[in-house]
Amino acid sequence: MSGEIVSAGGRQELQEGPQGNAAARGPFTARQLSRLDEALTLSSRETGLMFSVYVGGLQPPARAHAEALFERLDERSVLLAVSPGQRLLHIVTGPESVKRLPNRACALAALAMRASFANGDLVGGIVTGLRMLSDAAGNR
Repeated sequence: MSGEIVSAGGRQELQEGPQGNAAARGPFTARQLSRLDEALTLSSRETGLMFSVYVGGLQPPARAHAEALFERLDERSVLLAVSPGQRLLHIVTGPESVKRLPNRACALAALAMRASFANGDLVGGIVTGLRMLSDAAGNR
């Protein structure tokens, strides 16, 4: 499986096993990446938290895999781990970010994201989730 973490600082390719050419190109167009980068940058700038998005397969148990991906980030990070093919979404917070993002705020953002995903709008769902989490976390 492969995937990539996208954050305000750029993209980090994650190679976790065999992949085909489609996976090597990534799931996003240049325009979609630009839209994600803008949402990530604004969310991170407004809150002081480091928001990141992972899109790719999650190995079972999926939550443990999302938490392992989070280990590559810092304490003030928030990771949205999305596996469209598996229809999975996990929001992982760290020791600092959890203080500003209670479970209820994450659950509401996840609900809104899933609604967009169900309508086939992966990028729109992620952007919506980032905005909701950013609003919930508040300014620095």
